[in-house]
Amino acid sequence: MYMKRCLDLAKNGMGYVAPNPMVGAVIVHNGRIISEGYHVEYGKEHAERVAINSLKDRSMLKESTMYVTLEPCSHFGKTPPCTDLIIESGIKRVVVATKDPNPRVSGRGIELLKNAGCDITFGVNEKEAKELNRRFFTYHIKKRPYIILKWAQTLDGFIDTLRKPTDPIAPVWITNELARMLVHRWRSEEQAIMIGTNTVEMDNPHLNVRDWTGRTPLRIVLDRKLRLPDTANVYDGTIPTLVFIGNNSSASARKALFASIPNMELLTVDFAKGLESQLLKELYEREISSVIIEGGAMLINSFVKRNFWDEARVFVGNQFFGDGVKAPTFKGSLFSYDQVGDSKLFTYRNRVKE
Repeated sequence: MYMKRCLDLAKNGMGYVAPNPMVGAVIVHNGRIISEGYHVEYGKEHAERVAINSLKDRSMLKESTMYVTLEPCSHFGKTPPCTDLIIESGIKRVVVATKDPNPRVSGRGIELLKNAGCDITFGVNEKEAKELNRRFFTYHIKKRPYIILKWAQTLDGFIDTLRKPTDPIAPVWITNELARMLVHRWRSEEQAIMIGTNTVEMDNPHLNVRDWTGRTPLRIVLDRKLRLPDTANVYDGTIPTLVFIGNNSSASARKALFASIPNMELLTVDFAKGLESQLLKELYEREISSVIIEGGAMLINSFVKRNFWDEARVFVGNQFFGDGVKAPTFKGSLFSYDQVGDSKLFTYRNRVKE
């Protein structure tokens, strides 16, 4: 019961704490919660410190139990080690949901607490704790961001119509407003959002958070030949944007033009040597723990082919196109199903090891 409360608290950090994990903590004295906390924002106090520092009368701590969703940190980062404060506070019993996969912590925090005389209970609601922080675990274990694929398709399996040069540059909507609001919530929960050149040319999206409250993720655009116009919405300079270009891209004058746009960074990669691996390595080194890929079909299929994906969120709208751009094909295990207005949402997980 107490650990479930910790998990509920931890969820409040969604979209604000990455690349740190979401963590919740409660302190229980004689069967009653006397203090609680969660990691509110990256760089701010961790859940354990919030819970301890929120308690006015610390004399009860020596007879209290702390419940926490992740092994307390044992190193100096943006904040001092939580293990030090727990030991100093006199708490003698700590219940931990799961170990921290970060090599700087993994097992060391528990060991320090044990050596200080703390009674440690480990593995309570471990499955739920790992599910909550699946981005964090993937980042540290697989050394790459957690990858979410997202698209909408018609009942007959198309994600777009066959566009003509005279067609307007705008999205062809397959789902409803409720589904689009949900997508904006998803964007606020991830650190980065990625699209390919064709999607920018056809839809000219902003890739920001408008229909929800939260942070807008880092925009990632694949523009191999640097052919997209500088007037494209993704190049408006309002949001940090990383553009991957080929090593044979346009003249230096054009590169200089794009490099002068605020919040814009151009990164040259060799597309012939496997863009996906280079891209994920770069994002890992930048401490980007999650990315949602919103299209198009060619880009999504390239990540599926390399087995670089963890979750697929597929909307099926109540429409038929008859012909058009075929939806991506993949093999995944159905994780959940939801009805979103007149659209259906299928969520899949990748169970195949890389």
